[in-house]
Amino acid sequence: MPDKDMSSIKDEETYEALRDKGYSKEKSARIANAQANEDMNPSQKGGKNPPYEEWTKAELYDRAQEIGIDGRSNMSKDQLIEALRNH
Repeated sequence: MPDKDMSSIKDEETYEALRDKGYSKEKSARIANAQANEDMNPSQKGGKNPPYEEWTKAELYDRAQEIGIDGRSNMSKDQLIEALRNH
C-alpha cells in the first residue's frame, strides 16, 4: 500500500481493489486517479481508434515502441496486442 504521506493516489479503495485483481501499480494508480477526478469519465468509451485486432503488426509494433514495451521485436501480433492491453 502506498505511503499515506507521500501518496499521489486519489482513491485508495479503487487502487487497492485493482492491485488485488493483479493490475500493475502504475495502471492501478492511473485508473484510481481518473475515477477520483470529476473532470474525467473513465467509464465512458475512449478514443476513436479501431480495436487492436484491426491494426497491422507494424502499427502495433510502433505503438509498443512508443510506450516502451520490452521484447516487442520478438512478439507476434497477438502477443503485441496482449502486451499493449496489459501495459
